[in-house]
Amino acid sequence: MTEEVRRWIAVAAIALTTLVVGLDTMVLNVALPTLSDDLHADISALQWVTSGYTLSLAVFMLPLGALGDRIGRRRVLIASLAIFGVASLACAYAQSPGQLIAARVLLGVGAASLLTLTLAVITVMFPDKTEQRRAIGLNMAGVALGMPLGPLLGGWLLDHFWWGSVFLVNVPVVLIAIAALVIFVPESRSADARAIHLPSVVLSSVGLAGLTYGFIELGSRGWGDVRSWTFAFVGTIVLGAFLTWQRHLTNPLIDSGLFRVTGFTVGATYAVLLNFVMFGVFFSLPQYFQAVRGTDALGSGLRLLPMVVGLMLATRLNEPLLRRVGVRGVLITGFLVVLASTGIAVTTGVHTPYAVIACWMTVLGVGMGIVMFTTIGWAAGTLDAERAGAGTALLSALRQVGGTLGIAVLGTVQASSYHDGLGRFDHEPLRDSVSAGVAAARAAGDSSALHAVRRAFVDSMDALLWCTGGLVLVALVSVLVARGAFRERAELPDEDDAPQLLHAAR
Repeated sequence: MTEEVRRWIAVAAIALTTLVVGLDTMVLNVALPTLSDDLHADISALQWVTSGYTLSLAVFMLPLGALGDRIGRRRVLIASLAIFGVASLACAYAQSPGQLIAARVLLGVGAASLLTLTLAVITVMFPDKTEQRRAIGLNMAGVALGMPLGPLLGGWLLDHFWWGSVFLVNVPVVLIAIAALVIFVPESRSADARAIHLPSVVLSSVGLAGLTYGFIELGSRGWGDVRSWTFAFVGTIVLGAFLTWQRHLTNPLIDSGLFRVTGFTVGATYAVLLNFVMFGVFFSLPQYFQAVRGTDALGSGLRLLPMVVGLMLATRLNEPLLRRVGVRGVLITGFLVVLASTGIAVTTGVHTPYAVIACWMTVLGVGMGIVMFTTIGWAAGTLDAERAGAGTALLSALRQVGGTLGIAVLGTVQASSYHDGLGRFDHEPLRDSVSAGVAAARAAGDSSALHAVRRAFVDSMDALLWCTGGLVLVALVSVLVARGAFRERAELPDEDDAPQLLHAAR
């Protein structure tokens, strides 16, 4: 076997790994209603099942990337794949919401280095720029395929097997990837590896966990709960201390100098906002389709595809728009599209024709995709070569934080609205989640309770959409007002910049 063949086999195995990571989030969204029924998970537990993964992913991206640079990237990737496989088994056989949340947190730890070190490994394996771009393109194909395949594969598995099967599919892929890394991938490490500041890792973890826990608890305890606000406040203070400390460290976890680049700061802010909105919407829609509309898991997955199609269409529209109207024009266009689709979305009711829903989902996906790809490209494109790696890694971590907080905050808004909408039916198990409420109302043969549960959830989804619309409106106004922030006109990336931009898009 020639060296060239060995390298491409290794790339194929890495692409399989990124495909599994890409599938995991989308598969879980479809599985949420089933998890609610089978594990008796309430709304806050479902939020933690989703956000526990993104939280650990955000926290460990930067330190595990630095650890790979220091002790060997292949070594850390193999260890991470092993953790990912073990965590997948733990997820599949969890017997309670608490066990599943813990396993999901471990799964995020395993995935963190898979999203940071694969680019570095491919860059080392393919010094020729042409081959390097092809290898990265193959690797990114795994990420792209995960978006449409996730809802379909998850729905099919849930219709034919038990919910744990959506996690078991990870295990054989992990074993294949580990074998390929051991046999075909050479070890590599950075010549100038920086030390890992463990107190920074602890502070960032505690701060994010406290903030997320506080907002999720507000959903179940109510907005007036002092205990929940205390957790959120303490988490915010700890995160503030963490960010302040980073400015005075020799080897900070976050290079605060990156935020002195206007294009990076503004682009990263809008990218985080889009992840905040997108994760919140994806958290809500599968529950609407399955619990309110009565579709099965596969039907729910199929009904999510219009939004995925919209996101993929945005990849085709983004570059021509950017060449024609520039970054500011694209952002204005994208935010207006998102606002228009949100305005239609809030009219969605219990019996709204799916054709209407598919239309606004597609348009919403296009608008979010246009903004997301533009902001990521702009933020990464304003970095010099020396800071490109650190900047794109930080951008990826910040987007995961945005997704985590989106589930926590928007999920809490929806949970509070759902409980309020139940009125006299606001009692267990109807208040636990819409899936539990529908099941209980059907079991009791109470049509009034069934109508109340469905109506309350639709109203709560409207509340979530109104919040996202308000956030996007604020973002649009900021783009219209802050013209000076866009004087750093983003250039379209050169071919040599493609690895950094693709890495950031993950």
